[in-house]
Amino acid sequence: MTIPSPLAAERRPDLASYLQRALQEHQQLFAQLHGLGGAIEQTAERIADALRRGNKLLLCGNGGSAADAEHFAAELAGRFLHDRPALAAVALSGSGALLSCIGNDYGFEHVFARQVAALGVPGDCLVGLSTSGRSPNVLAAMREGRTRGLTTIGLTGQREGNLLAEACDHVIAVPHTATARIQEAHGFIVHALCGLIEIQLGHG
Repeated sequence: MTIPSPLAAERRPDLASYLQRALQEHQQLFAQLHGLGGAIEQTAERIADALRRGNKLLLCGNGGSAADAEHFAAELAGRFLHDRPALAAVALSGSGALLSCIGNDYGFEHVFARQVAALGVPGDCLVGLSTSGRSPNVLAAMREGRTRGLTTIGLTGQREGNLLAEACDHVIAVPHTATARIQEAHGFIVHALCGLIEIQLGHG
C-alpha cells in the first residue's frame, strides 16, 4: 500500500487550480478567434494565389513557433485534408547545419534573412511567427522579404512592444499576451489556413 506524501496532497489543489485556469483562458481566447476570421481568410487567399502562380511559401519562427512553421510546411508539402498535388512550402528552421553556419558566420539575427535572400523571389509569401512580435531574426527576415518583393505575413500576439505588425503586409494577431495561449491559437490558425488554402485551390 502506497501512502501519499503530505507534500503531494498539498500540491493537488494548486495543480487543479492551474489546470482549470489554463482551460478557462484557452476557452475564452478561442471564443474571440471569430474576430480574426477576415484576416485568416484574406491570408489564406494571398498564399493560395501565390501557390497557384507557381510561387512558394517560406516560413520562420523560433522555438515553439519554429515547430508551428515546420508543421505548416509539412501540411502543405504533404497533405492536410485531401490528396492533391504537393504545395511548395519551406520552413527555414529545418536545417541545423544551415542555422549554425549562418549563425556562426553572420550572427543569429540573420539565420532567416540570409535564407530569404537565397530562396525568395518576387511573388513568394513569407510567414513569420513570433508570439512577442519582437524576435530580431524574424523581423530581419520580414525586412529582407519586403526588399525582395515577397508578400510578408505575421502570426503574433498582442504583447507590448510588438514590432511585427509594422514589418508585415498582413498580420494575424491573437488577442492575448501569454505565450502558451498565443501558441495554442497559432496551432488552430495554421490548420484553418491549410484547410482554406486547399479550398481556394479547388481541393476542398
